[in-house]
Amino acid sequence: MKRRTSTPSEAASPAPALRTPLYDRHRALGGRLVDFGGWEMPQQYSSIRDEHRAVRTVAGLFDISHMGRFRVRGESAFAFLQGLLTNDLSRIGPGQAQYTLMCDERGGILDDLVVYWGEEGFMAVVNASNRERDLEWMREHAPAGVEVEDRTFELALIALQGPKAEALLPAEGLETIPYFGFRLAEVAGLRVIAARTGYTGEDGFELFVGSENVGGLWDAILEAGSGEGVPACGLGARDACRLEAALRLYGNDMDESTNPYEAGLGWTVRLKKGDFVGSQALARVKQAGPARELVGLRSLDRSIPRHGSRVQAQGRELGHVTSGTYSFWLNQGLGLASVEAGAAPVGSRLEVESRGQQGKAEVVQLPFYRGSVHSPAAGAKAERPH
Repeated sequence: MKRRTSTPSEAASPAPALRTPLYDRHRALGGRLVDFGGWEMPQQYSSIRDEHRAVRTVAGLFDISHMGRFRVRGESAFAFLQGLLTNDLSRIGPGQAQYTLMCDERGGILDDLVVYWGEEGFMAVVNASNRERDLEWMREHAPAGVEVEDRTFELALIALQGPKAEALLPAEGLETIPYFGFRLAEVAGLRVIAARTGYTGEDGFELFVGSENVGGLWDAILEAGSGEGVPACGLGARDACRLEAALRLYGNDMDESTNPYEAGLGWTVRLKKGDFVGSQALARVKQAGPARELVGLRSLDRSIPRHGSRVQAQGRELGHVTSGTYSFWLNQGLGLASVEAGAAPVGSRLEVESRGQQGKAEVVQLPFYRGSVHSPAAGAKAERPH
């Protein structure tokens, strides 16, 4: 029998978007679904503005099950991660998490991730769009005896973020979890891993739970917060909150063409710990100084910095906007921009292209906004991302 071959149009057809276990609930809540990193995710439910303000004043609930979750275990798992990632895992211990980067041999950023040190190994949470590539990269570098297992589809992940998150979460004893700490806990009668981590600049928890139980957990948290007006929140509010907190977004503020120093993440590079992938290249960058740097922009008029917009000073192009939005909380346009190192110190006035016009902006100290994020507990070695 003759073998059937694909036509060019068939071969080019994109794979169907993946869906989290909460997909039906997103639809039932009226979520506006968009493609993000290959996943069909809610951009918003009511309005980005209302969801954003809820996170800043009370709390908001996010589905972040699209993020990749890898379990890394084996006798030499610690040494493997030390030789693969930029940060120094010896600065933390079991029950703590660490923000870190994974670079290639040239020092380019392959991904930013959070590593959780558990009693029986490590969990790495990576960006959704990089999950398959990261998994392949980690497995290629893993020595014999180290297993890197993709748990993304068996283990769901949701986040309650906001200044009242701890009080509103239907659980007890969470006040003992320090910033970037985690432990097993019972939330709404379900056994979860509760981590005091997040991506909004506010206090809150990211909850790991079996995919079969996440629907019940989601419903219970929304019900517990209903009196305070805790809404389900989409990616739009999450992006606005993270930008105000100057937290980086992979694919916008950094990628393989960017090294950690250029992204303002040099604090995650621990060259003194010993060799790791990219360490020699990064040592040379640190010694010479980065060619570019990431700065914060605050609009001085009604313009809004947009991703890709050119940034100039007196007509001379300095770089481009990597992330930008209108902040409903601060009532102004905000942006991060990659510019020539040293060309735009804090206080500089710049021109930013905005829909064919030249908007005016000022370089400001980052972050734009500091929320209710907890400081590390006394004596803890937890590290705060930016």
